[in-house]
Amino acid sequence: MEPLYQQTHKQVHQIQSHMGRLETADKQSVHLVENEIQASIDQIFSHLERLEILSSKEPPNKRQNAKLRVDQLKYDVQHLQTALRNFQHRRYAREQQERQREELLSRTFTTNGTQKRILDIANMLGLSNTVMRLIEKRAFQDKYFMIGGMLLTCVFMFLVVQYLT
Repeated sequence: MEPLYQQTHKQVHQIQSHMGRLETADKQSVHLVENEIQASIDQIFSHLERLEILSSKEPPNKRQNAKLRVDQLKYDVQHLQTALRNFQHRRYAREQQERQREELLSRTFTTNGTQKRILDIANMLGLSNTVMRLIEKRAFQDKYFMIGGMLLTCVFMFLVVQYLT
């Protein structure tokens, strides 16, 4: 039982060092490191099952100590499994945020492209440059009206909260 316990204990420490490597890995190799860690954890779980069987076959005076050591290893491995899952969840959330950010950034460019296309269509329809400048000026003024309205709404809400409390 002792050599298998020592080997399993050594693997747990190796996984702990790999977890540190996981934080510094680049985007391409992070999946490889995750898979390597998960494979090691799975192997340790199979070792733990074998260790549980072996600990129950120990002499009665050593059995309790052997079971405690196996339980401690099991706890450590479960903690590592949870840490790996948490890392994967954080990585997935970070990747999703990056995709959403890229999508939002591309939308602003689409809006600018749409505005240019509308101006091109207006030119084709024969609207004069003066009318198009008036439209652009109106859009610019509307933005200030919108910001002013938002600020006025915020001040109104602040005053209502202050008055009611």
